[in-house]
This record gives sequence, structure tokens and C-alpha cells, in this order.
Amino acid sequence: MPMRHRFPLLAAAALMAAVASAPTAAAAGTNPESGAREDQRTALVIHGGAGVITREQLSEADEAALRADLDRALDAGDAVLKRGGTALDAVTAAVVVLEDSPWFNAGKGAVFTADGTHELDAAVMEGHTRRAGAVAGLRTVRNPIRLARAVMEHSPHVFLVADGAEAFADTRPDVERVPNEWFDTPRRREQLEAAREREQRQAAGEALPVAPGTYFGTVGAVALDANGHIAVATSTGGMTNKRWGRVGDAPVIGAGTYANDVCGISGTGWGEFYLRAVAAHDICARVALRGDPIAVAAEDVINRIIPALGGDGGAIGLDAQGNIVMPFNTPGMYRGWIKPDGRRGTAVFRDP
Repeated sequence: MPMRHRFPLLAAAALMAAVASAPTAAAAGTNPESGAREDQRTALVIHGGAGVITREQLSEADEAALRADLDRALDAGDAVLKRGGTALDAVTAAVVVLEDSPWFNAGKGAVFTADGTHELDAAVMEGHTRRAGAVAGLRTVRNPIRLARAVMEHSPHVFLVADGAEAFADTRPDVERVPNEWFDTPRRREQLEAAREREQRQAAGEALPVAPGTYFGTVGAVALDANGHIAVATSTGGMTNKRWGRVGDAPVIGAGTYANDVCGISGTGWGEFYLRAVAAHDICARVALRGDPIAVAAEDVINRIIPALGGDGGAIGLDAQGNIVMPFNTPGMYRGWIKPDGRRGTAVFRDP
């Protein structure tokens, strides 16, 4: 056979051999339905807010109820991840559970404004695409996190507020609406009355420090899915007795909510200081650009920079390897986690 014919035949034979020996999707460890790698472990971390609550203030029954709702939120997010769903779907599912719980300052358990109503904020972000959606000043949306996601997926914008956000909600039949009083709870009403009394005393000239817990109360979730993608969701009712349309850090992309390819952070604390520090973005930028371990980055921002400015609080987050962080500098932070190896738990205080 002339030499000029041998190389094409040899090349063809090699190609056929390569195709024949190439692993199938299943053999390569890939789920053909979801496209997820089966050897990529998932992770999930959630919070129900940092604050000043002490063991003496929290009864055993109340703590058990709180932990039960944290577990339900973990179950909802983990169910999505276990079936090969996206991190975005997982954090949405987890936060919806927390918004529907009366124990947390988001959705059903939101604090009251100075006018005796509720104004709700939320944000969601997908790390690998940098897509984000946020809403603030909502009054009739049962689950603000769903509307924040709708802004991301069904509008050309990132951040909608107040009447405009409510008008956008009118275009989304999948976003449930409720009367504003649906968010009322007796415990939040008592907190409002205490805040009003305190305000009157201050107006009369009495010097009082910032009331414990005034600026706290948020829920959030961060997830890593089987494709190695990270997403973050945060939702809040803001601060008790707030006025003038005050908005904190939770719905502000980069302040209380941020994700990129290698990191996701949801903050909870004194929002004015998280805004000034661009806290969530700062942590993720340290991981992405400087190569800091996420534990080092989160510790420095939450427990050094924020307190140095005069604020306090906490955060949850994870990196692309599923390393989870939950730093806080308050007496407690409601939190729960499922690690890549399957270990899970919930906590309120600084338990061992």
C-alpha cells in the first residue's frame, strides 16, 4: 500500500478506537439528566439572624421550635441539591421556609415599622453568572425572595423598590400576595411598643444606648450544587420601628448578599455598617482575588472590620470546595448547615 494512504487509515482507526474506549456519561460519573458530576459533593448553610438573645431569654421550647424550622429549611434546600438541582433553587427553597416561619425577622415574622406596618427586603445572586435580583419596601408579597428571583429572571433590572416592585409583582402570577397584616405576630408587636416607649423617653431627654437587637434579624442561605455553582439568598423585615423607607444591607448586592465563582456570603447584623464595608463582596473578593481561605476572609471582615466601624453581627458562607463559615460577634446566631460529607447540625449560641 502506498505510504500516502496509510496515515489516513491509521488516523481513522485511532479515532474509532478512541470513540469506542471513551467513557459513557454514567461511567464518567455524570448524571445524564441533570448534567451534574456525581463525584461533586454539595453543601448548604443557612441563618436566621444574629442577635443579642441569651440563653436566659430563650426557653427550651422556643429553642426547639426555632431549630425545627431551621431543620425544615435545611431539608428543603438539601432535597433540591440531592436530586441534582441548582444552588439557586436550593437557596430559594430554604429561604421560603424561613420566610414562612414566625420565628425569624423575614416574611411572616417581620418586625414592624414606626407606622405599624411591615416593609420587606430580599436579594438573590448566582455566582458563576453574576446574575442578581433584589427588592425592597415590599408590603404585600408573602415571599420576597421569590420576587427578588423574578426580578433577576424576568426583568431587565437588578433592584426594584416599594410601589414599583409591587407593580412588578402584579405581572407575576406565581408570586403570592397577602394583606400587610398577614405578617403580624404578637412578639413583634410587643417589640414595637417597647421601641416606641424607648423613643418617647429619649425625646424627653433621657440618654439611652442603642436598644439590644434593634438592628438585627435576617434570614439567608448559601448553597453549592453538584455542578460546583454557588448561589446566595437573603431576606429581612429590617429594623424595628424603622421609618423614612429605611433599607439595610440584606437586599444590597455586595453588602449583605454576594456570590462569585468561588465564594458566597449572606450577612446578618447592623446593616448600616455592612453597607459601609460592602461586607459580603469584601469577603468574596479576598477569596477570589487574593486567595485567602474563606475562613480567614470572613473572620477578618465580620470580626475585625465591622466592629472597628462600630457595628456587629455575623454571616454565613461557603466556597467552591464546600468549606462552610459562620462567624459572628453577638451572643448568638441562628444557623444550620449540611457539609459536603453529609454531616449536619443547627445551633443558636456558641456551642462546642
